[in-house]
Amino acid sequence: MTAFEPKSIRSYSQEEVQQILQLAIASHAENIDREFSYQELIEIAAELEISPDTLQLAERDWQTQQSEVQRRQVFNLYRRGRFKKRLGNYAIVNTFFILVDLISGGGVSWALYILLFCSFLVGLDIWNTFQTQGEDYEKAFQRWNRKHQIKQTINSVLNRCFKALQT
Repeated sequence: MTAFEPKSIRSYSQEEVQQILQLAIASHAENIDREFSYQELIEIAAELEISPDTLQLAERDWQTQQSEVQRRQVFNLYRRGRFKKRLGNYAIVNTFFILVDLISGGGVSWALYILLFCSFLVGLDIWNTFQTQGEDYEKAFQRWNRKHQIKQTINSVLNRCFKALQT
C-alpha cells in the first residue's frame, strides 16, 4: 500500500491493525507519560466493538502470561545465583590445588590439568545457566516450578495449622 491511495481503498490485515494500534497506543502513552485506567481500557474496547466478556477473558489471559513471565524471571535469578555459588566453589577448589602444586613442586604443573578440566565444566555450566530456550530449559523450569508450588502449598498448610493452633 502506498501513501497516495485514497482512504476508502486502504485495507489492513488483523495483524497489521494490531501493530498499528500498538504503535499508536505506545506513542500516546509516551506523550502523556501516564498509564491507562481500567475504565479507559473498557472504553477503547467498546470503540473497537470488543465485548466486555471478551475483554475480561483477554485480561485474564494477559494476567496469566504476566504471572508466567514473572515466574520465569524468578527461575532465571535462581539459576544465576546457583551458578555464582558453583563458580565460587570452582575457584576455591582450583586455588587450593594450585597452592598445593606450588608448595609441593616449586611450580604449577599437574594443577593446570585440574584447572583446564574445571574451566571446561564452568563453560558447560555457563551454557546451561544462560540458555533460556529449548527443551532442557523448559524441563528445568517445569521441575523448579513444581517444587516451588509444592513448597508454597506446604507453607500455606503449615501456616493455617499454626494459626489454628494459636486460636
